[in-house]
Formats: sequence, C-alpha cells, structure tokens
Amino acid sequence: MIGSGPGGYVAAIRAAQVGLRTAVVEKDQIGGRCLNYACIPAKVVLRSADILSEIDEAAEFGIAVEGRSVDFDKVQDRRKKVIRTMTGGVGGLFKKNKIDVIEGVGSVTADGNVVVGGTTYEATKGVILATGSVKRPIPGTTFEGRVIGTEEVYALPEQPKSLAVVGAGASGAEIASAFQRLGTDVMLFEALDRVLPTEDADISKLAERGLRKQGMKVFTRTLVENVEAGEKSVRFTYNGEPAEVDYLVIAAGRGADVEGLGLDEAGVKVDDRGLIEVDRAQRTSVKGVWAIGDIVPGPALAHKASEEGIIAAEDIAGMTTHPFEYVDVPRATFCTPNVASFGLTEAQAKEQGYDVVVGRVPYGAVGAGTVYGDRAGLIKLIGDKRYGELLGGHIIGAKATELIQELVNAKALEGGYPEVARIVHGHPTLSEGVMEAARDADGWLIHG
Repeated sequence: MIGSGPGGYVAAIRAAQVGLRTAVVEKDQIGGRCLNYACIPAKVVLRSADILSEIDEAAEFGIAVEGRSVDFDKVQDRRKKVIRTMTGGVGGLFKKNKIDVIEGVGSVTADGNVVVGGTTYEATKGVILATGSVKRPIPGTTFEGRVIGTEEVYALPEQPKSLAVVGAGASGAEIASAFQRLGTDVMLFEALDRVLPTEDADISKLAERGLRKQGMKVFTRTLVENVEAGEKSVRFTYNGEPAEVDYLVIAAGRGADVEGLGLDEAGVKVDDRGLIEVDRAQRTSVKGVWAIGDIVPGPALAHKASEEGIIAAEDIAGMTTHPFEYVDVPRATFCTPNVASFGLTEAQAKEQGYDVVVGRVPYGAVGAGTVYGDRAGLIKLIGDKRYGELLGGHIIGAKATELIQELVNAKALEGGYPEVARIVHGHPTLSEGVMEAARDADGWLIHG
C-alpha cells in the first residue's frame, strides 16, 4: 500500500482481515491529507462556527448569551487534538491488524514491487496505489506566502481579518462559511455562473442565498487576476476592481498526486487528465498493481476511496468484488446551510432522456423544520416516472449530510420513490421531509 489516507488505510485493514500480510508506505503522517490537513480539520473548524451560529440565534429560542467571543487559539488546539485522536486511532488499527508502516516515498516497479529509499520490497500478491491529491494553483499564480491552499487555511496561526476564497465548490464553500461565521470578512469567487456549480440548480440558488445571508461577498462569473503576494497581505483584481486581503485561498480544484510513483517507468497507463486508468476491480494496466481514490477517475471523495480500497484488497485476495456506481456515491458539503446529494440533477436526468418527475418539499412543511428553526431548507427528489426509479436526491438545510443517506440506501436496495413514500418515519423529524418529497414525486403530497 502506498499512501495511508482513507483509501489506503482502509484497504490495508481489509487486506489484513482477509489474510494478506500487509505493509503501508507513508511519506508524511498516518491518515494522509484527509485526516491531517483536509476533511477532518475542516469539519472541526466548521463545528466551532456552527456552535457560534447557534449562540447568535439563541435569542430566538429564549436563550440570552452575553459577551460571546471566539478564541481562535483554542479552536486550533481542538483541531490538533482531534487530529491526534484520529491518527492515533488509525495507528492503533494498524497494530491490531499487524500492518507494518514504512516511512518514506514509495514508487512502483514494472514487476509489481515497491521501492522506498533505495530498498525494494517484494509484493507477492499486489500493490495498491493510494496517494490522493495535491493542490493546484489558478493560472497566473503560485502557492507562496499568503497565497495558500485548502490544506493550509484551517491551520492558520491566527484568525485572519479578511480572506478571499477562489472556487465556490464544496471546499471553497466550506472555508467561506466557516471563517465568515467566525468573524472573518470573506470574499468568495467562482468562475462559473453559480456557487456549488455541480449541484442541482435549485440547490445552488438556495446555497448562495444562505452564504450571502452570513455576510460574505459572493462573486460568480468572476475571475481573480493579477495576484501579488506581500508580507502582510495579498493584492489582486476582479472585474477590474482592486482588492486586498490577509490571505488568498485557492480552492479551485486539485490534481492527482502521482509524482514520484514511477508510473512511466513501470508502464502504468494514465488518461489525458493524469488519472490512472483502472477497471471495475481497480486493476491498472500493470499486472499486480491496483489504484484507488483521487488518482483514479470518479468523484474525489474520501468515502469513494475507502470503498475502492476494499474492492482492491478483496480482488487481490481472489474474492468476488462488488463494484459500485460513481453517480450514486453521496456527496456532502458541510457549509451552512448543509448541502448533500446523490445521483443525477434534474437537468442531467432530462438530458439523458428520462421521463422525469420531481418531488419538492421545503423543511417548513414538516413539524421538525419549524421546531428546530430551519424552514428555508429544501428536499428535492428526481425520479423516472415510468418505473418509479430514484435517479437523484438533493437536500439543502440542517442535517442534509445525514438525511441524504436514506435515499442512497433506498436506491442501493433497489427501492424507488413510491417505496420511500410508504416507509413510516418518526414524528417530528426532519426525515419526514424526505418521505413527503417522495410522496410529492408519487403524486400525493400530504403536507405542502
């Protein structure tokens, strides 16, 4: 295993479970970028922002909170503690499963072995490449000084007074939402026509409204140009206007971390995007070499990498594997409001020729939305009228990242929206909104 992120460490544990002697090569920290610099640190800082938002909204619920403040040093202390806890947990799992850890940069050979620091390790069964992704600058920029990537922003030594975030996809929206609510003045830029541009258009519209409500300035169809990094600030222009901020964060996409893997020398084929070509069992073009996660096609998501790691490990062990459809992998964005989805958007379903039916229910249509103070959320289902098939689900609002799983599960178990409409849900819960959206798609909405 080369790489110990959520793809690599899960693959290693599964390989050990099915009887393979396993070793993991890691050049940095156990847990990879996700646990140490990206997914987990992001959610820690976002959680602090969520609590602050609840305090700011407490008066509406009859709770007075005097003199609230943000101690950014303690936010960072908790981030470090959570990282230590989780990486320590992975290390403990490695010991439990008798997995060896080899420190250094690993490369793969044409005969399916691994070289680390001049030492060759023979892989008699197989090698899994799981090195993840790296940050990419936008044209005309380099990462230097106060021009930083998503990995650095959550580890800043002090809270910035101002921040420009370039890219309003999931990572950019999370950064903007976290820091704006903590008290930083945020400018969020997106080159395309809407924030969260890969989400359903109705969801993107509500997400932008929610982000603007937090006080940040949102610019779509806008390029950031003429970036100049100074010792204490970053200057740039947008739409011909000058601007200056403490830090500029580039969150406009990442690239496969394949440098140093020796792919050319080993004969591992890559596509025109630099991603490693694999089949449905994660096998590369070289016998004995598998690849997973952000370095292969498909959504760059930690849970997708983990599932691919399980498939690769089981295939190496000679087991029957269970490939999955990328389109049905749940997608979660932890900004406020939460955004989560799976499957096709309404536009995509129509483009693919389905007889599309749409079910929509606002959070305010069910009791829990009013009780918990989120009436602005929306649950939207995309279905095929002919067979009652669930083609996609799109949710924005409180706990959206949890609610989406019901629809993913229903699809995985070959249920459609008529089945979801008939499942009894607890009351009063936000999940009732999922049921009502399915009823709307099925033509018999009760609350709405």
